Amino acid sequence: MRTVAPSLQLDAIDRSILDELQRDGRLSNVDLAQRVHLSPSACLRRVKQLEDASVIDRYVALVNAKAVGQPGTSFTIVNLERLTSAAIDAFEHAVRDTPQILDCFYVAGTNDYLIRFTYRDSEDLERFHAEVLMRLPGVVRSVKRTTALALQP
Repeated sequence: MRTVAPSLQLDAIDRSILDELQRDGRLSNVDLAQRVHLSPSACLRRVKQLEDASVIDRYVALVNAKAVGQPGTSFTIVNLERLTSAAIDAFEHAVRDTPQILDCFYVAGTNDYLIRFTYRDSEDLERFHAEVLMRLPGVVRSVKRTTALALQP
């Protein structure tokens, strides 16, 4: 894990670079420089500075979930039996080791966590709930999980 450098003051050019790279992380430096109106060497220097300051954390490919057979996205709220350090650590470690879970957020209020995951179909959703979510350490229950759409008259 990279250490975070002191915060960098972003100017309009930095924000333009970040906007362009968020749209297309595979832009060549020459194309990026043209889009943000810099010379290639100045642009490369700016990108390197953003990387070194951990403003740019990493580069990734975004996979189309539908194209790989996982068209459904679900959110579920999870509560733990106990909110001790050991229980939280065990739960969070298990979540990090579960590749189907895309996001897990510790939330304020009466619930503990919000989890986002994808699934193939309703049977896969049921399997995920029974075999993955409910087997995570310390999970008491998911507060709400449904595949039913509210049908309006």
